[in-house]
Amino acid sequence: MAGLTAANKLYTATASKDLFELCVVEGGSRIGGRINTSEFGGDRIEMGATWIHGIGGSPIHKIAKEIHSLRSDQPWECMDGNTDEAITIAEGGFHLHPSIVDPITKLFNTLMEYSQRKLNEATAKGELESYHNLPALAAKVASNRSGNDNLSIGSFLRQGLEAYQISKEQEEVKGCGEWSRKLLEEAIFAMHENNQRTYTSADDLLTLDYSAESEYRMFPGEEITIAKGYLSIIESLASVLPPGLIQLGRKVTRIEWQLDERKGVGNGCCSSRPVKLHFCDGSVMSADHVIVTVSLGVLKSAIRDDDDDDDSGMFCPPLPPSKTEAISRLGFGVVNKLFMQLSPKHGGGKHEYHHEHVNEDSDKGFPFLQMVFHSPQSETRHKKIPWWMRRTATLFPIYNNSSVLLSWFVGEEALALESLKDEEIINGVSSTVSCFLQHSQWQKGSSSHRLCNGNVNSEERSQENEVKFSKVLKSKWGTDPLFLGSYSYVAVGSSGDDLDAMAEPLPKDSSCQPSASSPLQILFAGEATHRTHYSTTHGAYFSGLREANRLLQHYHCVGIYNN
Repeated sequence: MAGLTAANKLYTATASKDLFELCVVEGGSRIGGRINTSEFGGDRIEMGATWIHGIGGSPIHKIAKEIHSLRSDQPWECMDGNTDEAITIAEGGFHLHPSIVDPITKLFNTLMEYSQRKLNEATAKGELESYHNLPALAAKVASNRSGNDNLSIGSFLRQGLEAYQISKEQEEVKGCGEWSRKLLEEAIFAMHENNQRTYTSADDLLTLDYSAESEYRMFPGEEITIAKGYLSIIESLASVLPPGLIQLGRKVTRIEWQLDERKGVGNGCCSSRPVKLHFCDGSVMSADHVIVTVSLGVLKSAIRDDDDDDDSGMFCPPLPPSKTEAISRLGFGVVNKLFMQLSPKHGGGKHEYHHEHVNEDSDKGFPFLQMVFHSPQSETRHKKIPWWMRRTATLFPIYNNSSVLLSWFVGEEALALESLKDEEIINGVSSTVSCFLQHSQWQKGSSSHRLCNGNVNSEERSQENEVKFSKVLKSKWGTDPLFLGSYSYVAVGSSGDDLDAMAEPLPKDSSCQPSASSPLQILFAGEATHRTHYSTTHGAYFSGLREANRLLQHYHCVGIYNN
């Protein structure tokens, strides 16, 4: 996104015609990077970037609207299931009444809004009377324990839950097996924490910085997916570029640049172009300026290589400490998506879901299932549920009545998923879902199966409730050498200043300003270089515009900024 946005801007800017000899080099066999639209079960899906995060003011939404990508005849991952009607089930098949779930959901959302400065004690008091003290109390206690400079979202959230449980005296729950109210509240809270992990890519929320959360910005309005696929945005940006300008399969192995041309320090190249790109096939390209848009994961790997051997690292000379320290401190996590096709014996298409808490006269597809797990250390946990499923919060159809279900995995579990065989995944997910639906049954009908309460013996129930999948498709962002992860976050110990440092061009002079000798040799773009919109495609888009405009300003082009 960032590289093509920059190329699009430089090519189309009126004042820059014939000023730049442009070339986009892509290490992989396709354009788009972490945007990768695909198909599964006849439906259009996204293996990577999925959402337009707010349509109000979003440049991605503007492009999608202009190119008519918001409507499609082909079914797509539109996520039109109503999360307000989510079915929350605790491990063991215990359907949780909203009176148990909603207060914890409300608590979690209140805490997150407080951390994002969307809420303060004054604004919370009116509508959230019973909660308004808790966020401030949680922040104070967590800060006292960890120090202001090391306060994490994870510790803040847990202090909020602890304060809530101390402040409430409620009746014990009945009919939930080994579950107590306290255990259920903690597990429901953990379910929301696991959702938050997918939003941020942080494997552990204890590593997610509390202070930076208030700097992150979202656009107003609803969050939507793109009917014709996120790739349509990429193709639109690339469509203005002439054939041959984008070169695929050109993996860069080394970038030589001149730290100080006047002193003869650097790569020693006598070329008038100070930057040399070395490719995996042995070829070399010289350039005046290079906009580096690789992921933060690749940069983290690059600086480790630079530390191991100064002569064979990705950058020569190595990046300065101001850059490498920012790269090291910032977080970069792995988030993977798992798509699963329900077995044809379950209808292969429309499904009907019925439950005692749902109107039995209304037809439902497979539900938006929220899963509340026992702790991995609990003796009462279901032994057939694999460990890599236990921090997965949801399982739901990609659109109403779809037979394709989706679940998200983060961190250690996401990496484990990448190494598993399809059969292992199918068995693991089937065991998990069957455990959660064990007090309901699939009843065969003429055109679909019905999930409903049933009075059958355990053997019949086991056979009837076994949910099967015919095939799966997973993303593998963690082990893909071109990405080595999914998106960035501000880790404890880092700050928004590090995101700004990521965006600084090289070389710099002794006063930390871009050098006047062969300036702007290496520029940096990508979601991890945007202080307030990191982790998003629109953040990557903005960063591409920023670096294109930096070059245009350098060459005194006018009338080209900010769009």
